[in-house]
Amino acid sequence: MSPIPDPQALAALVPTGDRRALARAITLIESSRPDHRPAAEALLEALLPHAGGAIRLGITGVPGVGKSTFIEAFGLHVIGQGHRVAVLAVDPSSPISGGSILGDKTRMEELSRDQRAFIRPSPSGRTLGGVARRTREAMLVCEAAGFDVVIVETVGVGQSETAVADMVDMFLLLLAPGAGDELQGIKKGIVELADAIVVNKADGDLAAAADRAMRDYRNALHLLRPASPHWRPPVLRCSAATGAGIDEVWATIRSYRHLMGEAGAIAERRARQALAWMWSEISQSLIETFRAHPDARDLLPELERAVARGEIAPAAAARRLIRAFLTA
Repeated sequence: MSPIPDPQALAALVPTGDRRALARAITLIESSRPDHRPAAEALLEALLPHAGGAIRLGITGVPGVGKSTFIEAFGLHVIGQGHRVAVLAVDPSSPISGGSILGDKTRMEELSRDQRAFIRPSPSGRTLGGVARRTREAMLVCEAAGFDVVIVETVGVGQSETAVADMVDMFLLLLAPGAGDELQGIKKGIVELADAIVVNKADGDLAAAADRAMRDYRNALHLLRPASPHWRPPVLRCSAATGAGIDEVWATIRSYRHLMGEAGAIAERRARQALAWMWSEISQSLIETFRAHPDARDLLPELERAVARGEIAPAAAARRLIRAFLTA
């Protein structure tokens, strides 16, 4: 078994921009080994004073909309403006190995070669929303390492994909021309959470379709109540392939950051997110503790079989398991 990394040594190296230390720090945080968790928490506590200064962006969209191509074009533009960009790309997990299967680094080749960028694919695992459980903590580590724009790319649009909105300042919904069909497949809740909609692939033969899509999306947004009284979500267009419109997307993000920051809305949002994060950790930790408890673990197979055969109601089985857990 590999030795536990020294959290104090990593905490001293990460703020210097040491990329190897940054990668090792995130690996420690993502580790599922119980004996790694105290070191990970000590590392985070030491790095917290260096974190919090970045623009936190979440980007989601249906598969095939060009998220990785957009992020690469956007990241290169932002780097050109003097910023440092970290991308936490949450890949679907392999059902066999549990590891990432998309390999976002290979799909952002130019951005990954730039020393002012850091790309980290992470398996989504079993976490709802396609967002790795430790993505929030990895985001803090990237901020402590001096990256002032942190992007979380999610697996795709789904009912639970909105988990990303609970960890970022601004949530971008990336869509493609073909509004009629695409709007039918998008959950209303995700559109409501979007702080901006970006129509990608607005070039060539799709330019006219992009104009129609923008009108349809704007009409859809008018039917929804804005999440904040300080900001009405805009609908933008761009072509990640040509770079057209990327500058407008960045200008919109900066405007959002200024307006919402001045109103105190970003600070309030982060405070709510921190509390939600705490309760999420409580829920996950309780489930893990419950599953590891010997009395509940011994009783579980028998009750699972009984529930599957219809011999006991699921609620009654749950109560028996909880009683065994609490009275042990």
